[in-house]
Amino acid sequence: MSNARENILSKIKQALLQEVSVPFPTIPINVPHYAPSKEELEVEFAENFTGLLGKFLFSVNRDELVLQLHNLIEKRSWTRIYCRDEALKASLEKSGCNIYYSEDLANCDVAITDCEYLVARTGSMLLSSAQQSGRTVSVYAPIHICIATTNQLVYDIDDAIQQIKKRYNNNLPSLISLATGPSRTADIEKTLVVGVHGPKEVYCFLIDQ
Repeated sequence: MSNARENILSKIKQALLQEVSVPFPTIPINVPHYAPSKEELEVEFAENFTGLLGKFLFSVNRDELVLQLHNLIEKRSWTRIYCRDEALKASLEKSGCNIYYSEDLANCDVAITDCEYLVARTGSMLLSSAQQSGRTVSVYAPIHICIATTNQLVYDIDDAIQQIKKRYNNNLPSLISLATGPSRTADIEKTLVVGVHGPKEVYCFLIDQ
C-alpha cells in the first residue's frame, strides 16, 4: 500500500473517531415538542387513523370483538385468514365463522395481528419483530387487521419508543416499525395511489381495557 493511501486512510480513521458536536445543544432532548392532547387518546387516535383511510372499530370487551370480526369476515367473504393468536382463532371458530387459517401469507385474504402501541397523535401502530405475528405480516398481507387495547394507547411516537425501551430493556426487538394507514405513494405524476407497497386496507379494533 502506498504512503499516500495510508495517509488518507489514517486521516479518515481519525475523523471517524472524533466526537461530533450536537448541532443545537440548547434544545432539551426530553421535553415534549407537541402540546398535550385535549381529547381522550381513544378519540384522537380514531380521528387521525380514519383520516388516513384506516378503518376503526371499538369493542367494549373481547366477546364483542369476536362478534365484530365474525360479522366483518362473513360480510367480506374472507376465507383464508392468517393469524397466530390461538385464543382468537378458537373464539372465531366457536362463533361459527366459516374460515380456513392459512400459513401462506402471500395468498391469504387478510392477516390479523396485535401491536406494541398505538400512537394517538399520528394515528399510527407501532409494531415489532418480537410480536407473535413476526416481521412481515403487516407488510405483505393484502388487508391488515390490528387488534389493540386501550392501555396500549400513547400520545406521541416518543412515548411509544420510551415504553418499548422499558418493556424490552437491553434486549430490543431487531425490527421496530410504524404503520400509518394503508400503503400509499404519489411517485407517478403526483397522483395518490393507495395499496401499492403494502396492505390496501388497514383495520384497527380497539378493545376497552
